[in-house]
Amino acid sequence: MEKRKIVVAVSGASGSIYTKVLFDELQKLKANTIVGVVMSDNAKDVWKFELDEESYLNYDFNFYEKNDFFAPFASGSAQYDTMIVCPCSMGTLGRITSGISNDLMSRAADVILKERRKLILVTRDTPINLIHIKNMETVTLAGGIICPASPSFYSKPQTIYEAAKTVVDRILSLANLKLPEYQWGENN
Repeated sequence: MEKRKIVVAVSGASGSIYTKVLFDELQKLKANTIVGVVMSDNAKDVWKFELDEESYLNYDFNFYEKNDFFAPFASGSAQYDTMIVCPCSMGTLGRITSGISNDLMSRAADVILKERRKLILVTRDTPINLIHIKNMETVTLAGGIICPASPSFYSKPQTIYEAAKTVVDRILSLANLKLPEYQWGENN
């Protein structure tokens, strides 16, 4: 079986817990996936501020600098089939929507969209204004998926990590990456 190729982009929006949980879950899928990661400088700072640590350095993924246009997923020929931007700031959404490929994150998203592959944007900001809504509409019309970082509570999460995992479970489901997760209707 050929390994799935996944890009994870991490913008500087608040919500590092979502990225940490996503990394933890993708690590479990390491045998079946190749994961390329690009993090903005702000993402690294926010991770350190929100989580009081820098464990993103410890994951066994391929990390690329924000301006490394030689990264494999900067080209459609590398066959990365899914890109997850988690969390996705409204600025990152705007650059993706406009087709501005001024860094690896926006270039990779442009490649994913032009190749008609799966782009999942985990938006975190609230409230949102009309510009954000129009950008979400444009990305949706281009084939992207807007997946707001809105936890569900059906599974009765007891910790912040468990609440964040409800969002990550949804992201992984949208990406067709299967791990055991809570399903509505189970044990009700």
